Amino acid sequence: MKYDFDTVVPRRGTNSYKWDSMPREAREDILPMWVADMDFCTAPAVTDAIRKRAEHGIFGYTRVPDSYYEAVTNWFERRHGWKINPEWMIYTTGVVPALSAVIRALTVPGDKVLVQTPVYNCFFSSIRNNGCVAETCPLKYENGRYALDAEELERKASDPAVKLMLLCNPHNPAGRVWTREELEEMAAICRRNGVFVVADEIHCELTYPGHPYTPFASLSEDALHHSVTCISPSKAFNLAGIQIANIVAADEEVRKRIDKAININEVCDVNSFAVDALEAAYNGGEDWLEELKLYLYGNYEIVRDMLAERLPQLRVVPLEGTYLVWIDCSALGLPSAEIVRLLEEEGRVLVNGGEMYGETAGCFIRLNVACPRKLLLEGLERIIRTLCGLISGTRTCPSGPAGS
Repeated sequence: MKYDFDTVVPRRGTNSYKWDSMPREAREDILPMWVADMDFCTAPAVTDAIRKRAEHGIFGYTRVPDSYYEAVTNWFERRHGWKINPEWMIYTTGVVPALSAVIRALTVPGDKVLVQTPVYNCFFSSIRNNGCVAETCPLKYENGRYALDAEELERKASDPAVKLMLLCNPHNPAGRVWTREELEEMAAICRRNGVFVVADEIHCELTYPGHPYTPFASLSEDALHHSVTCISPSKAFNLAGIQIANIVAADEEVRKRIDKAININEVCDVNSFAVDALEAAYNGGEDWLEELKLYLYGNYEIVRDMLAERLPQLRVVPLEGTYLVWIDCSALGLPSAEIVRLLEEEGRVLVNGGEMYGETAGCFIRLNVACPRKLLLEGLERIIRTLCGLISGTRTCPSGPAGS
């Protein structure tokens, strides 16, 4: 490979409150495999652009130039066949602030917002923080795979109190990349029931062979004008700390309402490095991204194969997109919160439990595999030793060959 994804780079921390509250000594031997960022240096083109911007030496307020809009629109037209009009775009500091502003703009307190669970935990907080109520519609989980439950979605969407649906496309944490047919069915249901769609498509670049990403707004003119889309290079290029995202809203009145909410929420300015980082990622990071995806999928295959061989009681949900592996631990007979605790205290690995994503029907954990293979293998060994102990009652498990 042209790019290096194997070098272990020391982390400078994580945005998790739990990590920050740990005593320093408690962090020393622990592997954080939870928060959705990557343990890889970003694309060289981005690093070069940030270095050049730093050398400029002036970090005041930044005007967003035409070249910024050109980088976004060219990228999505070239890679995904979606022609975005630059006038539809509103920049902001991140997808979560974007979601919050959109909810604020398009609802009033007490309205219901539909989500398909299990789903990204910040959907719930963004809904709650705007005084709205999350209306959950569980996805179908059959034969180890998630699917749209169209009948249940229709039933929930028919409630007059439901005004919006937050769509996760690709879906975190279920690992689904929704097909065009599935998205069209969602669009038809929402349109019939007067539900406006807000598509979080932050993971859109991280899809694997046979599972192409379809922008929801590209389905039809009707879908375009009855939805808004939140996008960012932050997941694909590991730029969460740079804080940059865009809202795409084709309807002028909707866009005006969102722009007002962005200003009310005080997330209308971006930092001086963000513009250069985004342009460099979209203009010069494509080759790096394609190699990254190969490496990430290889990591997923290692998780799938090692657990199938050495801990077959666990079921790894197929990964179509993202770098977040969803693992069914129901056979262990414990709630996911207890498994998370044991992995932290005995295995010294941090993962996320299913409850935080609204999963109530089983026991799941989410594992971030966006790390050098050496760290992945170490984390898997710790997970296997700890969870084998639950099954055998000995807290020990035979080791297998590295990478098996």
